[in-house]
Amino acid sequence: MDAKELMNYTIFDFVGNLGVALIIGAYLLLQLERIRSDNLWYSIANLVGAALIIISLIVNFNLSAFIIEAFWVAISLIGIWRYFVKKKKAL
Repeated sequence: MDAKELMNYTIFDFVGNLGVALIIGAYLLLQLERIRSDNLWYSIANLVGAALIIISLIVNFNLSAFIIEAFWVAISLIGIWRYFVKKKKAL
């Protein structure tokens, strides 16, 4: 990244990069077997990460990126819902 690109780095870029870090971090922890895919934190990290990336798309919209992040949000919500259904059944 050169100086001109760095000067154009916005809060939306930062928010999007934070979202990317959350998704990659959650996936890394999953692959290192530090968390399980049915762990609530895993789904929340993916949900928040995807939402932050969608926010970053406000400035530089990209339909393909928006579609994949919208599905990432939806799938994460399914994971969260399943977590609470299983927890309720266990009671």
